[in-house]
Amino acid sequence: MSGARIVVIGGAHVDRRGRIFSTTRPGASNPGAWFEEAGGGGFNAARALSLLGHDVTMISVAGGDSGAALVEAAAARTGVRLNGFTFLDRQTPSYTAILEADGNLVIALADMALYDLMTARRLKVNWLRDTLETADFILCDANLPAETIEMLATEAAARSIPVGAIGISPAKIVRLMPSLPALDFVFMNEAEARTLAGPDSDTLEWPKQLRAHGLKGGAITRGMKPAILWREGSIVGLAPPAVETIGDVTGAGDAFAAGAIDAFLAGGNISDMMRQATALARLTVLSPLAVAENVNRQLLSEVVALVPQPEMLD
Repeated sequence: MSGARIVVIGGAHVDRRGRIFSTTRPGASNPGAWFEEAGGGGFNAARALSLLGHDVTMISVAGGDSGAALVEAAAARTGVRLNGFTFLDRQTPSYTAILEADGNLVIALADMALYDLMTARRLKVNWLRDTLETADFILCDANLPAETIEMLATEAAARSIPVGAIGISPAKIVRLMPSLPALDFVFMNEAEARTLAGPDSDTLEWPKQLRAHGLKGGAITRGMKPAILWREGSIVGLAPPAVETIGDVTGAGDAFAAGAIDAFLAGGNISDMMRQATALARLTVLSPLAVAENVNRQLLSEVVALVPQPEMLD
């Protein structure tokens, strides 16, 4: 398929991960190693979509430091057109995580205050407005302020441009609440879904409850438990195939979002979206990077062929 024009607006920052070599001992010094790369929910998805052949523009904020150069290099490597706003007297946002030996998260610290400067009025800047108006799909993430997301989603809906959003974290996904009726998809994990739907809600009821809030479609990833995806009245579930060796789980949810969006833009049905999302997430989990930079259209097709058909839940 020919590439679509995709605009991603949201997080593009420094991602630092420390992996503990053996059993985690809280409150003690744990032998391990540090790794640093570019990250951010929106940026991870943007790079995956670019590697699949789409024309992707990433819009974010950056400081006047080495972190900005790290993001720029990652964009150049994966073919993403990087644009946005630079604040020379600030530091580029960063995410610092401690991972267990198996790749699961112990704790993380997000230094993201610079994203608060991505205010709604910046969407009115001529070059940014023109970029958004020519998009075939717009993806944002909840690193943005709530009013920015709401304006972006509302104006895109008025122009019939489909919009998706990545939840980022339970603390940030609440920023999407005012925008749910204008969003076509929200991609979230189990904790984020529970935040939106309510702490006492039942897993299989989440899609229906979020539809009641106006959300047309979405996906919930749940680690090795079955993921859930819904769109236009249909709901499917699929347990991800077992992975022999986990490289790193960082970025898997963002890859899931990218795979679903890619299938959607190709005119795929809900089963196609789920299978492709699962396949791209699998490739990412196998990689030590937040974005599997060996991804291409042929490799993705080969992995999709190994993914079973999802179960219809509604």
